[in-house]
Amino acid sequence: MLATATIAEEILDLKSSRRAILLAHHYQEAEIQELADAVGDSLELARRARDFEGDVIAFCGVWFMAETAKILNPDRTVIVPDKAASCSLVEGCPAEPIREYRRRNPDHVIVSYINTSAEVKAESDIICTSRNAVDVVNSIPAHKTVLFLPDRNLGAYVQRQTGRANMKIWQGSCIVHATFPQRRLLEAMKTHPEAVVIAHPECPESVLQHAAFIGSTSALIDFCVKNAAREFIVMTESGVAFSLQKYAPNKKFYFVANENCNCSECPYMRLNTLEKLREALLNLEPRVDLDPELMRRAAVPIERMLAL
Repeated sequence: MLATATIAEEILDLKSSRRAILLAHHYQEAEIQELADAVGDSLELARRARDFEGDVIAFCGVWFMAETAKILNPDRTVIVPDKAASCSLVEGCPAEPIREYRRRNPDHVIVSYINTSAEVKAESDIICTSRNAVDVVNSIPAHKTVLFLPDRNLGAYVQRQTGRANMKIWQGSCIVHATFPQRRLLEAMKTHPEAVVIAHPECPESVLQHAAFIGSTSALIDFCVKNAAREFIVMTESGVAFSLQKYAPNKKFYFVANENCNCSECPYMRLNTLEKLREALLNLEPRVDLDPELMRRAAVPIERMLAL
């Protein structure tokens, strides 16, 4: 369903008066993506958050993404439509065990997926996204032991791609990607025999082994746009359908339900609505406020990633 004109116009007026930029992840509802200045994956949005002119960043995604925007823009106001928009990967990787690991293993290199809290980022040596995780790990000297956190499926995929033996993997998971079952993918492949399977690396290996292409959300979109195939089975969050249909309108995309909700939607991403976005721009709340020293420390591994 498209945005109602009244709410959309209010949001655009507020965006102008606040000198705000509206950033939206691919997994947001279509009506939010329609209004965004930029739609992208975590890496793209981190770059856009760092490089813009204005006073306010309205981040339509989940809280850790907004934290990253604040870390890169400590003097700007960063707001999120719903503060409860969390992430199972963040919740499954608290900072204190990472601090303890750092104390016990000062010579190890901690590589943190961007799907982590600001506190965990501050304990890390370098951040990665699903798009650049292999390159980040390959950039680390071979003799160094790596702790990769928090997604076990992405970590396992990176380890297979890099062939790195001295790599420890935190056992966190995404509640959407980790619960995509192989049996449902096989059923979809039987129903759509001409469709090309593409998958996000947060999916289990049993799913990834059937994929013709594995990549970040934006990489999946690029692949579908450029590939000659006309049909695709897409193993990621179904919010990406908006961009897929926008950039490849003559192609067909099929999504596979996971085991949790018989759907392929992230419940955290779907907490954001147009009404909440309007209120956030009006009141500049919920606002991301972080300790200056925490932001300083967390910025170091993020900037190392962006430098790659």
